[in-house]
Amino acid sequence: MSLLQPVEFSPVAVLFDMDGLMIESERALLECWREASTELQLELDDALWLSFVGHSDRVCRDLLRERLPEAQVQALLAGLQVRYDARVEAGLPIKAGVFELLALLHERGIPRAVGTSTRRPRALQKLELAGLLPHFDTIVTGSDVEHSKPAPDIYLLAAKQLGVAPERCIVLEDSAAGVRAALAAGMTPIQVPDLVAPDDEVRALGHRIVDSLLHARALIEPALG
Repeated sequence: MSLLQPVEFSPVAVLFDMDGLMIESERALLECWREASTELQLELDDALWLSFVGHSDRVCRDLLRERLPEAQVQALLAGLQVRYDARVEAGLPIKAGVFELLALLHERGIPRAVGTSTRRPRALQKLELAGLLPHFDTIVTGSDVEHSKPAPDIYLLAAKQLGVAPERCIVLEDSAAGVRAALAAGMTPIQVPDLVAPDDEVRALGHRIVDSLLHARALIEPALG
């Protein structure tokens, strides 16, 4: 199957990741990470933060603890939080094609959900500030499940809340963890990578990979009838 082949079934719902897919948050977070690390004189490279993409806060904290003593972890996270709070409250940019795709799905009567590893309060804050919240029928976050991505729990719960069959859902994701979560849920992922390009192992999963939500729309629209 070509990775650019249009979706071959009529979807009953489209599920969206949030950070890095709809909201341009990963670059802002990376900049905050660098600033907080520099302030504490910690030698941490970008590759460490990029390994966090798509994972829950708990997983990221555990990975940090493998590299740093607890006191430094707490200081780093506190500095990161202050900086990122200010970025979020100022408003983060929206990815090209988001509102156009949401409008198309609304017009065709296709339910829409957000499935994000981000904690619920932060997810709702971001979605509201971005003007995205009213466009979704349900929001499932890392706060709502025991196991976050790459486990399928977030997407399975979203399908359950929408009352749709998982195997007829399309998932839009930027991260490898999110793609694995969608596949584990029996769903059809379309990956729109952000800061982390899919490696050979991820590409071997055989899912569709495109460079923007505009191209993702081109794969979805023909299946809507």
